Amino acid sequence: MRIGLLMVMAWAVLWSGGCAHVISKEVLKQVNRELSFDQLRKDPASYRGQTVLLGGVVVNATYRQEGTLLEIYQTDMDWTEKPVNLDVSEGRFLALYEGFLDSEIYKKGREVTLAGIVKGVKTMQLGEIHYHYPYLLIKEIYLWKEEKPQVCDPTPWYPWGIWGPWGIWGPWYYPYWRY
Repeated sequence: MRIGLLMVMAWAVLWSGGCAHVISKEVLKQVNRELSFDQLRKDPASYRGQTVLLGGVVVNATYRQEGTLLEIYQTDMDWTEKPVNLDVSEGRFLALYEGFLDSEIYKKGREVTLAGIVKGVKTMQLGEIHYHYPYLLIKEIYLWKEEKPQVCDPTPWYPWGIWGPWGIWGPWYYPYWRY
């Protein structure tokens, strides 16, 4: 009985620990979950002052007098608020952090989740066009760890291959054992 109770308690602690958000609960309470990125992109000025939660991939980080300006392309987020479907985006947005974010850490290709206050729209040159970016002031930002590709070692057990010196039959098969 005690072992079963301990197992249930251990499972509950482990399960509940996995539900922590990357953005604080205080800020999440202020987020307008009804506002989609598509709505924000079409008319950022009408949502001025609202707090949004967005995920995406850093395109560029530049330093300004006010702080660090991140250009981010938006992506969907999974249930942990991690950016997913990195090849699909509804557009880009600008996010200002009132402080210093090192551009070697917040570099191109890094995934971020942020909560920010909508400040309006900023028009900047993107290639040969004038792009209208939704413009946010960052309240909180979370930088996701870089995922390194896993290297698959074809010889994990023996220096001469996965099957050892016996080939695919292994040590249990020796054709002359029956004689």
